[in-house]
Amino acid sequence: MSAPTTGRLLLATPPELVIHAAPTPCPYLPGKTARLPLRLPVRALQRHEFEPRLDVGDRRQGLLLYRTACPRCRACEPIRIDVDAFTPSRGQRRTFRSGEAALHTEIGPLEPTAEKVALYNRHKFGRGLNSGEQEIELDGYRSFLGESCCDSFELRYYLGDRLVGVAIVDRSQRSLSAVYCYFAPDLPRLGIGTYSILKQVALCRAWGLRHLYLGLYIRDCASMAYKARFLPHERLLDGQWTVIPRGSAADSDADE
Repeated sequence: MSAPTTGRLLLATPPELVIHAAPTPCPYLPGKTARLPLRLPVRALQRHEFEPRLDVGDRRQGLLLYRTACPRCRACEPIRIDVDAFTPSRGQRRTFRSGEAALHTEIGPLEPTAEKVALYNRHKFGRGLNSGEQEIELDGYRSFLGESCCDSFELRYYLGDRLVGVAIVDRSQRSLSAVYCYFAPDLPRLGIGTYSILKQVALCRAWGLRHLYLGLYIRDCASMAYKARFLPHERLLDGQWTVIPRGSAADSDADE
């Protein structure tokens, strides 16, 4: 494997510093090698500066941006919803109605708390998503989900007085970007993960935004493949956003 690339300044608006670009074991596909160059903008991004980064497939983690550049794998496909074209399935409509009836949603700034850390850990370990790592602590949570280089906010979902879900969301000039969602694993019937995506679609429509970015779709990774159920959607394939319509042969197994 090649050595990390650090300290290289990329010309952009604003400029970005590449701080790590070493290949690592893929966290999603066993036996694969991942390369996710991590880039630190020299200052916080304004909404109009973040928009073109989303359009070319960038994702955000804490203060850093990244885009897959894996040596021999193209399994990761950036995916987004055109909210004007999207039509939820019957099951998705039912989940959204149930969530609207049962849950109370708050919108607020990123606020790391012990309560959220505990819920995050219950989600990771209760749903078998921990991949062998230890429980996260407050400092680790803050660097992962409590800091940002762009305009970010939280959606907090309450069942009565109980916090049962949190979605971290970025906002650009014309889009929202779903960064991460975690929720109580003992409430599967509420479908909080699905509800959260539909809630963000509703926010896009209410705020006059065009796209909801869902991150990366990976067909052979169950924790990432679910995103294909939101149809129609678009995927960034060979540098072009390509529409995947409902009933498409390209994703006959993607719908509910």
